[in-house]
Amino acid sequence: MLINVPETVVADALRGMAAAHPELTVDVENRVIVRRDAPVADKVALVSGGGSGHEPLHGGFVGPGMLSAACPGEVFTSPVPDQMVRAAAAVDSGKGVLFVVKNYTGDVLNFDMAAELAEDEGIQVAKVLVDDDVAVTDSLYTAGRRGTGATLFVEKLAGAAADAGAPLERVEAIARRVNENSRSLGVALSACTTPAKGSPTFELPPGELELGVGIHGEPGRERRAMMTSREIADFAVDAILDDLRPRNPVLLLVNGMGGTPLLELYGFHAEVQRALTERNIAVARVLVGNYVTSLDMAGASVTLCQIDEELLGLWDAPVRTPALRWGV
Repeated sequence: MLINVPETVVADALRGMAAAHPELTVDVENRVIVRRDAPVADKVALVSGGGSGHEPLHGGFVGPGMLSAACPGEVFTSPVPDQMVRAAAAVDSGKGVLFVVKNYTGDVLNFDMAAELAEDEGIQVAKVLVDDDVAVTDSLYTAGRRGTGATLFVEKLAGAAADAGAPLERVEAIARRVNENSRSLGVALSACTTPAKGSPTFELPPGELELGVGIHGEPGRERRAMMTSREIADFAVDAILDDLRPRNPVLLLVNGMGGTPLLELYGFHAEVQRALTERNIAVARVLVGNYVTSLDMAGASVTLCQIDEELLGLWDAPVRTPALRWGV
C-alpha cells in the first residue's frame, strides 16, 4: 500500500487534496471539504459524505454544479454528526441545506442527528436517502437497499437545480425523483483491502466472482465461476431492468471499483451498451470511469437512471469539481 501508517491515511489524503485543489477549502482536522466560495448567496446548499475509500465520492464532487460540502469519515466508516453540522453551517446561505445520504445504517443515523442539531442552530435541512442497489434487500451495513452509483446522479442533478436557483423543496423533489428512477448492480472480481487490516476483507477464491457485491465488500446475490465481460453485462443489465423497467432514455454509469484497468472497463462498457441496445433501451448520456470505488477492488458496477427532458438539461448543466467537469 502507498501509505505512511493506517492511522493517518485519511488525513494524508485530505492534505494532498487541499494542495491539488485550491478551489476547495479542506479542513483536515475537522474532516470537512467545502467549495471555497461557500456560502453562495441565495442558493440551496448540498452536503453529503460517507466513509473514505470510495473516492472520488464524495469530496471529488464538491464544487459548482454539485456538492457544496462533503464530510469524509474514516475508511468505510460514517462521518460523525459534528462534521455534518459544521459543513452545513459553512455552506448555508439562508436558503436551506439538502443532505444526500447513502442508505447505510451509520450514515443514516448520523445524518439524522446532524439534521436535528443543524435545525436547532436555525438551518433549514431536508434529507434524501439514496438506495439504488438491486442486488439485495438487506445487507451487513443497512436495512433496505444499499446506496451506490446513483449517489453521483443525485448529487449532479440536484446540484444543478440548486445552482439554477431552485428552492429547497424543489431541489429535494428532484433528488428524490432521480433516486426513484435509478438502479445499480456491482460485480467483484477480487476483494478490497483496507489500510487497517492490510489483507482482503473477504475471501474470493481464484476463478470466482461475486455478483451484486456491495461497495464495502458486502455479499451480493451469488458467487459463480468467472464469467466473460459479455456475460457479466447481460446479468447486470437484466437485474437492473427487471426492477427499473424504464420507458424513457437513461443515463448510464459504468463505474470501476478501484482496481479495474480502463482498458477492461471500456470493453465492459461496450458490452453494456450492446445489452441495452438488444433490450431496446436508449442511452442518452454515459460516464465510464472510477467514480464510486471500493479501495483496490477489481470489478465494476452499472447504474441506470431513467430521465426526461428536465433531468437531461440538469445533467448537461455546467459542473466544475475535481472529478466531474464539463460545460465550463
